[in-house]
Amino acid sequence: MLKRPRFTFKIMICILAVFFVPLSSGICSEEYDYINIAEPFTHKIPVAIPVFKALSEGSTQERVAQKSADMMQEALAYTGYFKMIDRGAFLVEPAEQEIVTDKIDFGSWTDIGAELLITGGVRMEAGVLQMEFRLFDPFRQEMLLGKRYTGKPENQRSMVLRFCGEVIKRLTGKAGLFKSRIAFVGSAGDSGTSGNGGKAVYVCDFDGKNIKQVTESQDIVVSPAWGRENRFLAYTAYSDSHPNIYITDLDSGETSRFAAYKGINITPQWVPGSSGLAATLSFEGDEDIYLLTDTGKIDKRLTKSWGVDVSPTFSPDGEKMAFVSNRSGSPQLYVMDMKSGSIRRLTYEGEYNTQPEWSPVEDKIVYSGMKKGRTDIYVIDVGTGEISRLTRDGGNNEAPSWSPDGSMIVFSSTRNGPSRLFVMTASGTDQRMLLEMPGQQKLPDWSSPAGK
Repeated sequence: MLKRPRFTFKIMICILAVFFVPLSSGICSEEYDYINIAEPFTHKIPVAIPVFKALSEGSTQERVAQKSADMMQEALAYTGYFKMIDRGAFLVEPAEQEIVTDKIDFGSWTDIGAELLITGGVRMEAGVLQMEFRLFDPFRQEMLLGKRYTGKPENQRSMVLRFCGEVIKRLTGKAGLFKSRIAFVGSAGDSGTSGNGGKAVYVCDFDGKNIKQVTESQDIVVSPAWGRENRFLAYTAYSDSHPNIYITDLDSGETSRFAAYKGINITPQWVPGSSGLAATLSFEGDEDIYLLTDTGKIDKRLTKSWGVDVSPTFSPDGEKMAFVSNRSGSPQLYVMDMKSGSIRRLTYEGEYNTQPEWSPVEDKIVYSGMKKGRTDIYVIDVGTGEISRLTRDGGNNEAPSWSPDGSMIVFSSTRNGPSRLFVMTASGTDQRMLLEMPGQQKLPDWSSPAGK
């Protein structure tokens, strides 16, 4: 079994004016693995999250306690790691439940099969919200994690999600996805079936909440890509029927034209560890992939073939680039060594393989593959060439993108009619629609671990 690293709890202050301190009650055990890293979704961990306790009087605290518990339950269930135990099965009355180690009747939780227990307390005083959360192993009767957060009432979601992130890091060693966002292209229209309305780039939280439009509506917008500390979005928009690459600063809202060479300027993708990006240009005739500086100037031509080379995606260390090329006849995935420039074909199965994205944590690539006229999501091991099919029997499934911890994948699907965004675990389980909004939603891109 993999031994988890020992974590040090420190006082931290975030931009939302929320801070946390460790809760010292109990012994934080870090010797036991709760999630099978090799097959994390084969066994969902039963978790009990009772309604949090109001530590001060007032109906406001009670509402916040209820909402926070529901919010945490929803966020942790979203990851696919956990099975939430119905509160109707609890043996402890909400008003009588205790939240600290030496007062908890752990037997009442092990009797209902809870392998993990999360308790919480809420206090509201003078306009300041204080929340404390603890993660327990009921069978070992030990506290695994304890945090206290203080901030403004509007920081409630931030506090809850921060603790969720701490839980995932404690159990998996990874930072999780709760601070991440998803960019996508949305089209206007009442029915969402024609896709004839204006298109724009939108951004939402990891769970589909807090949807915001970040670009003006245009006839054609494609290929949004996160970069530069997840502050900037690159994308292609057709201005006067000409596809140019633009970059929008999410902090300032300013948009600038980045690449407007003769011909096409498409499929932008930032290079890990660099302020530049790669994109497909055709000013020299063929559609090839070029490296561009942070000002949009051409640094280097990466591919040169008679066919079309598009959709660059990089390994986390930036040493390899996968891309799509039809140099062999049909669109297939290829991998380039960035130092030597050598290229090898990666996919041989399927008649039309496109939209690759390299995993942020593994040597695997997720992509869209067409077989017998139907498009589904596949994952290929770059080293062995082994392929796993993740979707089937449900419309066309396209444009997959990894979560920053590699645990989930977002994609678009027509299984319900118009194109909608769906998420699933990295193994293809727990497929469900991400959000509901008018029109169609396509081409999602999940923000990266560090804005690479």
